[in-house]
Amino acid sequence: MNETWMQKYSLYFAWIVSLAATGGSLYFSEIEGFIPCDLCWYQRIFMYPQAILLGIASYRGDRRMIGYLIPLNIVGGLISLYHNVEIWFPKLGEMAPCRSGIPCNQDYLNIGGWLTIPLMAMAAFILITIFLLLGRRKEEE
Repeated sequence: MNETWMQKYSLYFAWIVSLAATGGSLYFSEIEGFIPCDLCWYQRIFMYPQAILLGIASYRGDRRMIGYLIPLNIVGGLISLYHNVEIWFPKLGEMAPCRSGIPCNQDYLNIGGWLTIPLMAMAAFILITIFLLLGRRKEEE
């Protein structure tokens, strides 16, 4: 079957998203001085390796890596979802508060009253997952 250009370059698109997410988180913490909360650190644990792994997979055209990267995105995305729920419902954060740094339900950035750092992280995990699934579909054909 004829592959689409989106399928052909899906690893590159996923890599670009991971680079943007990694660079964005480093910008907010190292340049803007935003102290990451516990949940932000967990999300970083699942995002940062992808910037390297997706770069290698893109360079080599190695779609076998997709099977290893999808679980990283699912777990990272679930952590991001929980983090967003804590921001949307601040009382939830009082039941299991962060143990170090700032509270996980604190908003450093809130563009337009809805765009927060955890929401951007969740969007990145979702986008990467979509691109990986597109790439996996190409592999199966």
